[in-house]
Amino acid sequence: MKLFITGISTDVGKTIASAIITEALEADYWKPVQAGDLDNSDSHKIKKYISNTTTVIHENSYQLHTPASPHFAAQLDGITIDLNKIVAPTTKNHLVIEGAGGIFVPLNEKDCVIDLIQKDYKVIVVSRHYLGSINHTLLTIEALQNRNIKLAGIVFSGDENQATESIILNKTGLKCIGRIDQEPYFDQNVVKYYADLFRETILSLA
Repeated sequence: MKLFITGISTDVGKTIASAIITEALEADYWKPVQAGDLDNSDSHKIKKYISNTTTVIHENSYQLHTPASPHFAAQLDGITIDLNKIVAPTTKNHLVIEGAGGIFVPLNEKDCVIDLIQKDYKVIVVSRHYLGSINHTLLTIEALQNRNIKLAGIVFSGDENQATESIILNKTGLKCIGRIDQEPYFDQNVVKYYADLFRETILSLA
């Protein structure tokens, strides 16, 4: 099973969700494009958050030096991101793939993050409540559906808002895989706690 984790925007909790799902499945992890924070990248964070010994963290296809939209970060590095050079690692394990920002974050003049999603991927959307998040969530889901991309479900992140969550679930008909509370901190123990909560639902996606 290949699960692509995307968010409705940046800083909505994609990496924490990716860590939890990776830990729940003892899956491999891969972030195709990393922009900025190369000494403390999302791959580094996943390694820090998980406690199982099965997961393999695969190298990024592109490591860009500036924390910015990948198309601009690549331009500053003097390169152009080429989708043909972004090839999923070969593994017999489950694979968790983490996107960058939202689905229409540009990778180059033509392609966006949504163009990384292959036919055999199932997408998990991470939604976080803020003013406008219902609109951003529904737009994200509709864009994915318009391309006939398989949606596995939604993870809600941050402070609970039942009115927001219920309207999103009612309008989309998608499964809620789980919710991640606004914890004071995340470490291996907290990630494992959520992994244990999410595992049965995630395994049912296969």
